[in-house]
Amino acid sequence: MLSTAAVTGLTLTLGTVASPAQAQSLVPQTDEEAKSMIEDREAEDSSSLNKSNVPEGVSVEQARKVVDKSDEITTADVEYAAALEDLPDSGVPEDFYQTPATLPENNGDVVKQTASKFYLDPIKLIEHSAESETFMYRTTDEEGDARAATATLLTPEGADEQAKDAVVIAPGTQGIADKCAPSRQMGMGTEYEGISVSSALAAKHPVVVVDYIGLGTEGDHSYLNRVEEGRSVLDAAKAVQQVEGSSIDEDTKLQLRGYSQGGQATAAALELAAEWAPDLNIASASAGAVPADLYATVSDLSSVYTAFLLYGVDSFAKKGGVDLSEYLNQKGLDAVETASNECTIDALLTNAFTDTTTLTKDGASFQDLVDEEFASIVDKQRLGRAEIPDIPVLVNHSRLDDVVPFELGEELASTWCDAGNRVAFEDNLGPTHIGGYIASLPRVEIFTSRTFDGKAPLDSCWRL
Repeated sequence: MLSTAAVTGLTLTLGTVASPAQAQSLVPQTDEEAKSMIEDREAEDSSSLNKSNVPEGVSVEQARKVVDKSDEITTADVEYAAALEDLPDSGVPEDFYQTPATLPENNGDVVKQTASKFYLDPIKLIEHSAESETFMYRTTDEEGDARAATATLLTPEGADEQAKDAVVIAPGTQGIADKCAPSRQMGMGTEYEGISVSSALAAKHPVVVVDYIGLGTEGDHSYLNRVEEGRSVLDAAKAVQQVEGSSIDEDTKLQLRGYSQGGQATAAALELAAEWAPDLNIASASAGAVPADLYATVSDLSSVYTAFLLYGVDSFAKKGGVDLSEYLNQKGLDAVETASNECTIDALLTNAFTDTTTLTKDGASFQDLVDEEFASIVDKQRLGRAEIPDIPVLVNHSRLDDVVPFELGEELASTWCDAGNRVAFEDNLGPTHIGGYIASLPRVEIFTSRTFDGKAPLDSCWRL
């Protein structure tokens, strides 16, 4: 559930003078560079916030309170959210996301494709040099219905005509509205996963960025639904082999990669791979800050992240056929409706420190609502109960994560070890959820390079 636009401060601090090469060089290559980036975020001061750089609907006082009381959200994030309100469209035609009357017969078949852009800043001054192509493909939702989903293929300059390896990125929490889809946000320079994408492209790997079912295309996006996320990832990896101009084919070694919600999607894809996509050439996987047990995650979630609870309640209610008006008061219903149309940063700012007991008719918390109505749905998202491919897997997690408990990552790694898998467990001391993301990037790239080269990474199972 990567909680805020990690590297939004990256592009804002660059101002208008950075070139694509300079922007890519700011992706941390070492632990020290990652530490420096985290320290720069922590040093930001809320006093610079004013009416001109705070999103509409959020007061200056509220924004300053969130920044001052949370180590997660910074001044740059608030300014970035305000900048998004005046952005042009993504460059991908709106009708591209419309599902045709008939979909192809097989999962992973391409429906259509279109040229797109990847900008590193919301002013669209820093366009990445990678070639970008957005494509639609067929997949299947949890109910067994055929669905159209979208993803984006980015090919770095100087890439081989036939890719030896490629990275498939499952993104962190974007929101549940269509406008929040990564394929849309990359074209607007507002996609926080840009730092992970740039990191992989700098290593000359083609990259596939997944949108998930219902994020951009028709129908609901079922937030944190492991089946639909996992299928979206696997079918995107199959479909990219059919994309015109793609250098990825059946022989290309693939790494599945994700953090937070993306870590959950990556782990889910691994658990589904043998049955859903047995022919994919998955060589390794990297899953960070995985909410392997949503019940434990919700139980420990700070009120800074009420937006995530609103996303979840909205999605779980639709999946379970629950009428929220029976449980939520008007304030609660309005909060769910508003959050469902906001992307991550806006939703976090709007709902930070909201006490969920003020949103229910009887004064119960959202935790109580989960216990009463959504326990079975939440339990179905539990990871670690199925076999995964016999490939090197990296699990990374910050001991200071304030969204997904560190113990969940350690437990998942241990579970996979007990099942006989080769697991490298990398903990770090990146402060907060976002700090853990930044701190993990250099180690993820080292792991990626080693596994693509056929070298076995260090196995951590002996100490778990």
